[in-house]
Amino acid sequence: MAVELKEIADGKVLDIHVSGKLVKDDYKHLVPEAERLIKQHGKIRILLEMKDFHGWDAGALWEDIKYDLKHFSDIERVAMVGEKKWQKGMSWFCRPFTTAKVRYFDQSALDEAREWAEAA
Repeated sequence: MAVELKEIADGKVLDIHVSGKLVKDDYKHLVPEAERLIKQHGKIRILLEMKDFHGWDAGALWEDIKYDLKHFSDIERVAMVGEKKWQKGMSWFCRPFTTAKVRYFDQSALDEAREWAEAA
């Protein structure tokens, strides 16, 4: 599976582990879970861990764009944890599509990313 989800901080943070290449079907699991937490908490935070991640296919990219537009102001913070230069660039690219604070962390700073995502 390319996507693994886990709730942390009593469900206020959605910890998303992605690997490989995301496909459209991955969003059938991800979107309902995120929307459930948004409904429960109002706004959520995301800890996105990218390990051996190779991006999206066209169908998955479209699903991601639709999700971002629908939930433009429902996400408070996004901590992106990666291992490649293009992943760091992606943290800058996604900023216009959300009101969330977005911050990139190298894989070695996973604990710092988790703390930042959970911080008040």
